[in-house]
Amino acid sequence: MERVSHIAEIAGLKEEARRLGFSSVEERNEALSLIAHGLERDWESIKAANDEDVAEATDAGVAAALVKRLVYSETKQREAQNGIADVMALGDPIGRVRQKRELDEGLILTQVTVPIGVIGMIFEARPDALVQIVTLCLKSGNAIILKGGSEARRTNAALVASMRKSLEKSRLASGWIVLLESRSDVSEMLTMEDSIDLLIPRGSKEFVSYIMSHTAIPVLGHADGICHLYIDERADLSMALAVAYDAKTQYPAACNAVETILVHQQIAAAFIPALKQRFGQDVVIHGDERCAALIDCIPYQDGDYDTEYLDMAVNIRVVDSIDEAIAHIARHGSSHTDAIVTGDEAAKRTFLAQVDSADVFVNCSTRFADGYRFGLGAEVGISTQKIHARGPVGMEGLLSTKYLLEGSGQIVADYTGDGERTFTHIELSTEEGRHA
Repeated sequence: MERVSHIAEIAGLKEEARRLGFSSVEERNEALSLIAHGLERDWESIKAANDEDVAEATDAGVAAALVKRLVYSETKQREAQNGIADVMALGDPIGRVRQKRELDEGLILTQVTVPIGVIGMIFEARPDALVQIVTLCLKSGNAIILKGGSEARRTNAALVASMRKSLEKSRLASGWIVLLESRSDVSEMLTMEDSIDLLIPRGSKEFVSYIMSHTAIPVLGHADGICHLYIDERADLSMALAVAYDAKTQYPAACNAVETILVHQQIAAAFIPALKQRFGQDVVIHGDERCAALIDCIPYQDGDYDTEYLDMAVNIRVVDSIDEAIAHIARHGSSHTDAIVTGDEAAKRTFLAQVDSADVFVNCSTRFADGYRFGLGAEVGISTQKIHARGPVGMEGLLSTKYLLEGSGQIVADYTGDGERTFTHIELSTEEGRHA
């Protein structure tokens, strides 16, 4: 399989990104369709490569949670293809009008969406993440550099080889994709602020923190996924059990799986034993003193509330009020995803208003924090930052804007001092939605 790990290829991506930015949505959708069909065509070779990666990681003693992320199953393949179909169904993101304003007669300002340019994605053992980022970058007109973890090197190479083969029939070709395979390329990549416009790391807290602290390139991402579920005193017990079980067990290795469950003391005696029974022997419970008085569990130790287990383990703490729950989330949370189960409207409004996280949910599992489930088609990651993009980041997170000003000979001198003209600043309709 062709090995592509030459850092010099990145220098040419600015031109590839410019070309993609000028392409039509029909050309980009055609390329997406070819990629989707190619993944199906090449499934056997992709699966064989993934089987080798998984076997090697297992033999090497890689943590079970990481091996689970590494697996590229038929289910993940179908989800990837469904994601591509959803992205194809989305409108053209390039050239959408965000604002339109008359500054004066014959002087019209328009703000439109544009691709960011060159995206660098550095990710650990997540082959499905590769498909999502390539899909969204293509639709949004961005060139992409991919550097996956060594554990998934065969799978990543097989996926990119399939895409390149498919894109041979596309008018856009495949020059906008670069796959790096050498670990040494990452260090050099982090210094290429003139060639790379945005970095998106996906992986462990330590991994993302390292990327953020070793580059001057803007970074989109999150370091932790310490998510909370608060069971309010007026929660429906059956609903709370179902939501808590799903949030912890549906896919515990995900960053949106719940790590701490906070239970109001009024409902604790009924809820906590029932939850332990629902978890059975599958989930290890770390409980505070009041939890331990109700069930057998591992006594809480300092640091548990700041631990992202990414496994079948969870903290349970009993609190006296919603204010105490919110204070706990503010102190120990990672601003990722936090949820409340309640039948009280006032508690709902308080939680939604006061919890400062990228995703704040009511009466549903934290596992809904996902670009595909949000209807974004797919996601490039989840951001806990407050600048540019926050929460599950789909295509909108790969776009910037530029201002277009169309005049008829105006000069600033006419609007300053004793100038004869004044600005009208009239807001104009953006119903057309696109700039010609």
